[in-house]
Amino acid sequence: MNWQGERWTAEQVLALAPDAASRKAGSKLGTAGPWSETGSSDEGTVWGLCKGSGSKPYQTVVDIADVAGPAYKCSCPSRKFPCKHALGLLLLWAGGDGAVPRGQEPDWTEQWIKGRRQRAQERRAAGGSPSAASADPEAARRRAERRAERITAGATELEQRLADLVRGGLAAAEQAGHGLWEETAARMVDAQAPGLAGRVRELGALPASGPGWPVRLLEECALLHLLDQGWLRRERLPEGLAATVRSRVGLAGSPDGSPVRDRWLVLAQYDTSDGRLTTRRIWLYGEKSDRTVLLLSYGAAGRAPEPALPVGLTFEADVSPYPGAGQLRAALGEQFTPPAPAATRPPGVTTPDAAARYGEALRADPWLDSYPVTLGRVIPTPLDRSWQLADADGGTALPLTPSAGSRPGLWRLVALSGGAPVTVFGECGHRGFTPLTAWPEGAGEAVPLC
Repeated sequence: MNWQGERWTAEQVLALAPDAASRKAGSKLGTAGPWSETGSSDEGTVWGLCKGSGSKPYQTVVDIADVAGPAYKCSCPSRKFPCKHALGLLLLWAGGDGAVPRGQEPDWTEQWIKGRRQRAQERRAAGGSPSAASADPEAARRRAERRAERITAGATELEQRLADLVRGGLAAAEQAGHGLWEETAARMVDAQAPGLAGRVRELGALPASGPGWPVRLLEECALLHLLDQGWLRRERLPEGLAATVRSRVGLAGSPDGSPVRDRWLVLAQYDTSDGRLTTRRIWLYGEKSDRTVLLLSYGAAGRAPEPALPVGLTFEADVSPYPGAGQLRAALGEQFTPPAPAATRPPGVTTPDAAARYGEALRADPWLDSYPVTLGRVIPTPLDRSWQLADADGGTALPLTPSAGSRPGLWRLVALSGGAPVTVFGECGHRGFTPLTAWPEGAGEAVPLC
C-alpha cells in the first residue's frame, strides 16, 4: 500500500493526547532537539529516537495509515497511549519542515509493523468463523432469558422504591443522603441492569444540588419510572422502541442494520470516565448519506479506548447501525482508506432548527439527553454569567450548557470567532448546547473544542 495521506495539523495531533499533562509534555517534544534518526515511509509509518534521562534513547514508532486510527509503540515506561514521545514525534512530522524525511524503515520499526499487520489479518480471518456463542444458540437463549428475569426483578424493586420516595415526600431524599441511592444502584448492578444503575446514581446527585432541585429530582424520577414501565411492558411496544428500552436498561445489542458505505468525516472525539471505565464517543458525518452516527468504545481505568480518530480527518468505510428507534450508534466495519485531512464540513442549521431536531428525536427516545447538530453562522455571545450561540442572521440563540461554559474549549471558540460567524458542531439538549468542534467562515480547518 502506498499511503497518500496529507500531513495532519498540530491540533489534530494534540487531540489524540489522553490528558492535559500528556498534551503539554508532548508539545515540548515537538521540536528537532531531542530527536535523531527520524523518518517516514510511503506505508504511513513515522519513527524516531528520542533522548531521555537514560543513556539509551527511546524508540518511538507510529502507524499513521492504520484505518482504525493511529497505533503507537514506544520503549519508554509510560502506560499512557499515546505517550508524550509519540505525540512529540507526530508534532515534528506534522510540522513538514524536513525534520522527518522519507526513508527506509529501520529493523525495529519494520518488525513491529509487520507483526501488527499480520495480527490484523489473523483477526479479520477469525471474524468470519462462527463464535462459541453462535455455535450453541440454545445456551445463548437460556442465558438471555435468565438475565431478562433478573432485570425484571430489579425493575420491579426499583418501581417500589420510587413509589416509596414519592409517597414519603421528596424532602426525605435530602435527609436520606447519598447512601440510599448507592445501595439502590448496587441492587440494579446485581440485577445486571447497568443502565438503570447509572440513572439511579444520577438521582443521588440531585438532592440539595441547588435551587429547584426537587423539580429536577421529580423529572428524573418520572423518566426512570417510564423506563421501568417500558421494560416491564416491552412485549407491547413497537420493535424499534422496545430495542431502545433494552439498550437504555443496559442490554448490549449488536448492529443489525445494512452497512452504509460512505466517506466519513470525524466531527468530534471525547472521553468521559466514572473512575472505573472510560467511554469514548466519536461522531462521524457521512458526506453522501448526510447521516451523523456515533461510535462508542470503552477502556478499563487507566487505558484509553480504541479507536482514536483525530477531528477533521475523513476515511471511506462501512458502518452498521444498532437497533432502536432514533438510535444513532453504529459499529465501524470494513475500512477502505486511511484517515486523511479534508476540507469537508457538514451543512449548518439555525438555532431554532437545532432545538426542533432535538424535540423530534425525543419522540423516538424520551431518555435522550442531547442530539448532534451543526449550527451554521453563529456567534458566541456572553449572556449574564454564561454564554450563548446567537444566529448571525436572526434574533435567536441557544444557551451553552453550564459544563461547556467552564471548559477551555469555550475560549478557543471565542478566539476563532473574534465576533464573526462560525460553524459549530455539538450536542443540543435540554440543558443547552455543548460545542465540540468549530470551523471559521469560508475556508479553514476544524478546531476541536473538547
